[in-house]
Amino acid sequence: MQERFKEMRAASRSAPPPSVAERRALLSCLRGMVLDHRRDIARSISEDFGGRAEAETDLVEIVPLMNGIRHAHSSLPRWMRDDRRRVSAAFQPARAWVRYEPLGVIGIIAPWNYPLYLSLGPLVDALAAGNRAIIKPSELTPRFSDLLVRIVAERFSPDSVTVVTGGPDVAEAFSSLPFDHLIFTGSTAVGRLVMRGAAANLTPVTLELGGKSPAIVAPDYDIDKAARSIAFGKFVNAGQTCVAPDYVLAPADSADYLAQRLLAAVQRGYPTIQSNEQYTGMITERHRARLVAAVAEAEDAGATVLTHPDASGPSGKMAPTFVLDPPADGILMTEEIFGPVLPIVRYEMLDDALAVVNARERPLALYCYTDERTTRDFVLENATSGGVTINGSLMHVAQDDLPFGGVGASGMGSYHGLEGFRRFSHARAVHQIGFVNVFEKLGPPWGRLARQTARFLIGR
Repeated sequence: MQERFKEMRAASRSAPPPSVAERRALLSCLRGMVLDHRRDIARSISEDFGGRAEAETDLVEIVPLMNGIRHAHSSLPRWMRDDRRRVSAAFQPARAWVRYEPLGVIGIIAPWNYPLYLSLGPLVDALAAGNRAIIKPSELTPRFSDLLVRIVAERFSPDSVTVVTGGPDVAEAFSSLPFDHLIFTGSTAVGRLVMRGAAANLTPVTLELGGKSPAIVAPDYDIDKAARSIAFGKFVNAGQTCVAPDYVLAPADSADYLAQRLLAAVQRGYPTIQSNEQYTGMITERHRARLVAAVAEAEDAGATVLTHPDASGPSGKMAPTFVLDPPADGILMTEEIFGPVLPIVRYEMLDDALAVVNARERPLALYCYTDERTTRDFVLENATSGGVTINGSLMHVAQDDLPFGGVGASGMGSYHGLEGFRRFSHARAVHQIGFVNVFEKLGPPWGRLARQTARFLIGR
């Protein structure tokens, strides 16, 4: 890994920034690689999860990746254009502009939950910005990681894009390499370790973490519509999504009905669980056992638990589960869930719902269900999150012209589209003097003209 990094870093320091055509060629190569191995990718991910529908991998990983590649490919000439800036009258005659130049070598540490999209999504932005990249996929998806190593080596030169695999020791060494930028997607706890490793080299980081993303159902919104939308966002990938609704805030008099409609929605979408190839398995037994214990803790504390009828079987898949009135100090309301369990919390007034959100660290996503503009604006103005979808879930992440990123404990920095291009670029300031440099004419020695000019410039 260290040798590959040294070779890539040397290449980035000796070669000129790639042209639009060269960057587009790399993006096209990436697109062809994924399309040619689409079935292999879906199969390997399904094997790693113990079952995941090919259609789900297509829709939640390959489709947004293809959209991102197309968007970058068509936008590159505009993104790479010098950005003209204004020159103050005091410094005329002159010109000023910003050049967006490659940083060099980008490190990408990807998680297990969306192993393709969260490995190659950042790569799209890194390549568009003219960089080289090393990817470290998760050790919890070994079949996909091995496939990624092979197909990347077939399509890209080793000093352009490469993949390294290994466990936590490799990840620790990876984050300690002197990258020009490091992007990590994963848990807040591991994010702190990554940032600590990067700090020794003053490596700038983009951290895409998580947290408890709320779904707020306003009193005016149709409960059946809200249930269908929340169920979709929560149970795609069996809830193993960093921006999945982590808990629902519902009007007190509607919460019981909402729970029933949520259960009905998942039963329509997944009539069976244990033998259902379209319902994703938990990544490890440890993750499933943690959630089973969390639900039991809430039930022992008096919460009402509703579970899909097909809750147990030899597959070990965890059925969609809803927990009404969970204890505020229990696991379900103090830790990110990251699985198919959804707590439902009652509120009397919308201010009370926002107080619940604001009592926690700022989440990666927020979902608000309302048809009233004043309610929408009230929620947006009084609760901060990384991103927002109104009257839906997850969809803001898939918009190529919107930045994606967290705030506070849910992350720092954003990427996707233009923001990703600029995140992995150096905004280089250029100032070109005109036919005369007025400041040089003023001195030193500083005389009367310098004093008069200073008074004029200060007072104007």
